[in-house]
Amino acid sequence: MPRRPRDGQAQKEPPGGVHVEPDDHGLGRSRGGFTAKLHLACEQGQRPLSLLVTAGQRGDSPQFAAVLEGIRVPRTGPGRPRVRPLRVRGDKAYSSRANRAYLRKRGIRCTIPEPADQAANRKRRGKAGGRPPAFDREDYKARRAVECGGAGGSAKAANRPMVMEISRRDRIRS
Repeated sequence: MPRRPRDGQAQKEPPGGVHVEPDDHGLGRSRGGFTAKLHLACEQGQRPLSLLVTAGQRGDSPQFAAVLEGIRVPRTGPGRPRVRPLRVRGDKAYSSRANRAYLRKRGIRCTIPEPADQAANRKRRGKAGGRPPAFDREDYKARRAVECGGAGGSAKAANRPMVMEISRRDRIRS
């Protein structure tokens, strides 16, 4: 069967669809479907600390600060809730200069691997590229707990959960 020439005028509906979903609904087109994306921060014990729902086409890295700012861990005694984790473990999607600067500004340690393209660009610049960010392979393995249990297993590829380490004193009690 011969192919018809592609003509934008012949298309029955615009690429985004006829109805545009409002920003606060958390629905959008991604990979051919109408989906939502969950941005999740969990403690090492797989309990959620913060959850943000966005449209499916939204990126993971721009939501990083919003997810971290949503963390509120109540203290066992009197006092304000804890809002700053000791450490953040995330995958390569969160390895932007802006995210690392945000964590440094808040005094949060991180274990986030550097993607190959960022490492190559840094090396290409020589001394001007600076030193590589610190990365502990053994510590990064602890991130798997949230990928398997906290995110429901099937959310591994589509939604990139972050693992937060909070002090033992402030563990969430159920």
